[in-house]
Amino acid sequence: MTDNSPDTDELVFLPLGGCGEIGMNLNAYGYGPRHARRWIIADMGVTFGGDDTPGIDLICADPDYLIGEQIDAVFLTHAHEDHIGAVGLIYPRLQTKAPIYATPFTAELVRSKMDERGVDDRWLKTISLGATVQAGPFEVTYVTLTHSIPEPNALAIRTPAGLILHTGDWKIDPDPQIGSSTDIKGLTALGDEGVLAMVCDSTNVFEEGESGSEDTVRQGLIELIAAQDGAVAVTTFASNVARVKSIVEAAEEAGRHVCLVGRSMHRITDAAKSVGILPPRMEFIHENDAGHFPPENILYLCTGSQGEPRAALTRIAKHEHKNISLGQGDSVIFSSRQIPGNEKGIFELQNMLAENGVRVITPRMVPQKIHVSGHPCRDELRRMYQWVRPQVSVPVHGERRHIMEHAAYAASLQVPESVTPRNGSLVKLAPGPAEIVDMVPAGRLFLDGNKLVPEGAQGLDERRKLSWNGVIFATVSIDHHGNVADGPVIVVKGFSEPDGRLADESLEGLDEAAADAIEGMKRKDRMDDDAVERAIGRALRKAAETAWGRRPMIEVVVLRN
Repeated sequence: MTDNSPDTDELVFLPLGGCGEIGMNLNAYGYGPRHARRWIIADMGVTFGGDDTPGIDLICADPDYLIGEQIDAVFLTHAHEDHIGAVGLIYPRLQTKAPIYATPFTAELVRSKMDERGVDDRWLKTISLGATVQAGPFEVTYVTLTHSIPEPNALAIRTPAGLILHTGDWKIDPDPQIGSSTDIKGLTALGDEGVLAMVCDSTNVFEEGESGSEDTVRQGLIELIAAQDGAVAVTTFASNVARVKSIVEAAEEAGRHVCLVGRSMHRITDAAKSVGILPPRMEFIHENDAGHFPPENILYLCTGSQGEPRAALTRIAKHEHKNISLGQGDSVIFSSRQIPGNEKGIFELQNMLAENGVRVITPRMVPQKIHVSGHPCRDELRRMYQWVRPQVSVPVHGERRHIMEHAAYAASLQVPESVTPRNGSLVKLAPGPAEIVDMVPAGRLFLDGNKLVPEGAQGLDERRKLSWNGVIFATVSIDHHGNVADGPVIVVKGFSEPDGRLADESLEGLDEAAADAIEGMKRKDRMDDDAVERAIGRALRKAAETAWGRRPMIEVVVLRN
């Protein structure tokens, strides 16, 4: 029988981000009695704003539930933005001095992010691959995996209640080009020791087979780049340093010099050089000098594979880059996948390139492998479960459909128990059967300029309404007798005439509606600002709906003289 006493030591898992979306990862593990748990955190990531969040670039999980709790350490699994991008935003909010542990490459990138946001980086601790750290009741060992970025790690978390394997992002790549291959021996040893729960990546759970090796991509890029005439641009995720290295090697074999284009390309390659992942002697052509080479002797390695509006490749396609242009006879190779939600921007970019006479080459167009995923497909998941043999499967890093399918797949692999958490699910892993025992607040924070604001912030709601429906301003001046001294004066933003001009003639109906509303009020009622605002607002709302079929924001200003 399970002891439900509040003084019983429990081992719990709490995802605050990454269970319901791919990205924005923030996971916490707690141990101890309910009133005095001690915690560690795994990753602090971001996701990115979209059309429905105007003016918002970054979104992160709200850590409010953990504020004031005893946090013994933060562990970062690897350097992708959805795992480290919120460190500078969330860490100060937690009001903790817990150390932040990361391997060298990840630490190099996190340090720059903390410095960028004015966060003291003294708490950032660089540890070696395979290191073990004691943090309160938790002993955490870094386990080498493979992924699409250097130094990806799982966390083997030992507690008095059992051993957890937190995989982070991973795949099984027998020849990753950079770094060691997956530590199969270490994972199998964990399975022999006995793993209570595996908290595991779900991204590619619907994909059969295996994700593929970076070595096959290297060979494919060598063949494809060698076959091109004119200038070649390749766009890929800057964080995939193995891919960057393969592209450089393919360019060299084709007699091309490489020019890095885009801030992230420079930042990532500099970090990789500084920790010895890329050779310090690897040199690149400066943008200012690239035009001096014949087109057949240059390769541009660009950011912008997801059609980002400010990325290098988009600026080139729009003829907005001061040093680089591409045109007839040139090629752009997309060594990347389309992240769901980015299709519109990617297609717009590819159409612009095609309009300029550039040949666009994507992975589906060529027989060579020029991209592989960094996440495990079903065969790789099966192998991981065979090595680790957990008692409990806890799928994370996915939308709801990924998480439910992962749990079903784990059951088919004879895993005894599964839990399917959402963001905010407090999962008790021990003692007793694994189960969700509570739901805690798990909102989102939006980086609005330089401030973090909650998801439901009124300013963001107003901004959405403005972007969808426009705004009407009405100003009226009323004297101390309740007589209209001037106005109402109507100004609109976000409306057009049928011929495309800014709204002008259409305002006559609004002018009349506002004037009729104020004239129809009793003089004593005009002494009440709220009453005036309501009357004019109602009239303008009805007139705007008649004129444009929209319900814009309406702001009424009452002046007294």
